[in-house]
Amino acid sequence: MKKIFMVLGIVIFTLVCVVFFKNQIVKSVVTKAAVAVLGTPVHIDSFSFSILRSSIRISGLKIYNPSGFPQGILASCSKINVIYDRAALFKQKLHLVFVEVELDEMGLTKNKEGELNVDSLKVAQTIEPSNPMPMRIDLLTLGIGRIVYKDYSVGTEPAVRVQDVNIHKSYKDITSPEQLAVLILAEPVKAAGIKAAKIYGVAMLTGVAALPVGIAATFLGKDSVQQITDAGFQHVYEVSLESVKRMGKLTKEDAQSGVIKANIQGAMVAIQLRKGSDNKTEITISARKYVFPKPDIAGGVLYQIIDKL
Repeated sequence: MKKIFMVLGIVIFTLVCVVFFKNQIVKSVVTKAAVAVLGTPVHIDSFSFSILRSSIRISGLKIYNPSGFPQGILASCSKINVIYDRAALFKQKLHLVFVEVELDEMGLTKNKEGELNVDSLKVAQTIEPSNPMPMRIDLLTLGIGRIVYKDYSVGTEPAVRVQDVNIHKSYKDITSPEQLAVLILAEPVKAAGIKAAKIYGVAMLTGVAALPVGIAATFLGKDSVQQITDAGFQHVYEVSLESVKRMGKLTKEDAQSGVIKANIQGAMVAIQLRKGSDNKTEITISARKYVFPKPDIAGGVLYQIIDKL
């Protein structure tokens, strides 16, 4: 009996070590890739990579000022959540079905020479992909909290301006890490009214435009994603129903309660629509195959619906 418990303890310890070191290795790779794209120090507090749930969760990502600027944080993200296509990895492709970024604070700094910190980043010089691995992001949702603008070009002490933005924007069909970084960094610059910034001009060249409907998407759990859109309930229901019929086999539809169920890619998908305030509509999508959560399928269904709204 003691031997059984000893073996069980060793197995559990080994599994814990595998999970821990797997996350640490992937975290190191992601950090180095971010530094290569941005050309400035990057730090991540915690990183979780799940193969079973096809998800990545990043907490406490911080981008620091490049050289030539006062020490400080350029951008602080409390969370980055990702649903990825597991099958694409075996084809040496990086397919991210859904990416959610919460940018809590952007620290825009102009030095004594009148240069802006975001314009000194490597990614502001070019949007040519540096990663040879093919990449695609179907849907990106970006939340922007606060912008702190410090101007050291006006005198000994900087002029400081703080702006609470509190907006969400969404983009689709992003094809490189450079495009992703430029879009995340350029939106706060635009919100701050600094139209002469170089990175904003680079962002215009990406060819990636914001989706026309208001969106605030987020992860709910292991198998679910949720979205709030400015589109009306009836329109969202009709688009959702049409999208589901095109993607799989419809098993239930109830317009009054806003419920749609279907079998898509071998998974049971459930869509729940709810009327919100100001004619907004809340979309919740979950997907499971047997007993396993399939957030990649749920994210794919969400993408198809939003693309048609």
